[in-house]
Amino acid sequence: MRYLTTTLLLASLAAVLAGCGGSGGVPSGAVAKVGKDTITQQSYNTLIDQAKRSYKVQKRPFPKAGSAEYKTLQNQAVQYLVQRAEFAQEASTLGITITQKEIDDRLAQIKKQYFGGSEAKYKAQLKNQGLTNDQILDDVKAQLVSEQIFKKVTADVKVTDADVQKYYTDHKSQYGVPEQRKIAHILVKTKALADKLYAQIQGGANFAALAKKYSQDPGSKNLGGVLTISKGQTVAPFDQTAFLMRTGQVSHPVKTEFGYHVIKALGPITPAKTTPFAQVKESIRQQLLQQQRNDKMTKWVDKVKKDFDGKIKYQAGYQPPATTSTAATTTT
Repeated sequence: MRYLTTTLLLASLAAVLAGCGGSGGVPSGAVAKVGKDTITQQSYNTLIDQAKRSYKVQKRPFPKAGSAEYKTLQNQAVQYLVQRAEFAQEASTLGITITQKEIDDRLAQIKKQYFGGSEAKYKAQLKNQGLTNDQILDDVKAQLVSEQIFKKVTADVKVTDADVQKYYTDHKSQYGVPEQRKIAHILVKTKALADKLYAQIQGGANFAALAKKYSQDPGSKNLGGVLTISKGQTVAPFDQTAFLMRTGQVSHPVKTEFGYHVIKALGPITPAKTTPFAQVKESIRQQLLQQQRNDKMTKWVDKVKKDFDGKIKYQAGYQPPATTSTAATTTT
């Protein structure tokens, strides 16, 4: 895991929650105050440092202070921290508590997944990123809070069998498989060579051997030109010829934007078919559940934004623009 703590590149997952107010009432050493909670300068600096490391890894110059790009990063950092504070307060209202055991278990899971359970590798990564274990624990707790809020807010979302059937019926084309055919082809750049190869094949030459020697199609060349195509998914002249030929027939050279093709129909056309409802029923249900959960979470975040309107104060220079968009943080 390249970054253990939440970075500015992940801040787009957070709601862009702009409050109102100014620097009044914000203590020294803080960038904002959200209700009863203070967002420290240190928390903000941690995100900015993470952004700098991310830029460095990508070999991109970090934006200069005062530039539009820097201001965007600053706004994302502050707004992410504001949302995190709001979520922490809302968690109490929802009766959500995160135990130390839950935090420790999640951190152990992270260490196992990304560091093979090695404490030494984990500590080396902390040092490399300039982070402390306490910062990671704090970030893990915030993630668990977000997950539990999502779970609680969306607990009553349900998708009925009728909903699933309707989606399948309305989107049946998504579950169709067009006609298919197994063919072989040789692609060359000139008509003269294509005509020569066609004549050799008519004279009994081995199609696969010629494809391996002459074809310019890297995807099928080493397979003797063999591939399976679906109706309507190749360039028109190729598609039309391939699906009109008799099994075993070899076409005259066909010109397309890629060059000249000599095509051989290796088998009959497989009829088009539709994936049965029973095979996709549960995947559709899960898709609809996630969509509806995300929609409900978005509405909840919008409500939180309104509830905190007037309860957020920013240090001078840290207040985000007055017009921003809201996008809910979702947890799968």
